[in-house]
Amino acid sequence: MEKGWIKLQTYTDAIRGEIDKQVLAENGIPAVLLNKQDSSFMFGKIDLFVNERDFRHAQELIAENESETDEN
Repeated sequence: MEKGWIKLQTYTDAIRGEIDKQVLAENGIPAVLLNKQDSSFMFGKIDLFVNERDFRHAQELIAENESETDEN
């Protein structure tokens, strides 16, 4: 990973990671998913990275999105 990027979240569910990445993109925050899952057995981790300067705002957006999802 390039310098200046920091891990925001770790997932085991690829869909959840993609949803959070999309939420960030819709709010102008570039994000990268690094999939470390085994392709045959689908176990392992998926890390979501953002630029250090966007970290706090990204945390807030992900927390808001999770609370909205929990309400539904």
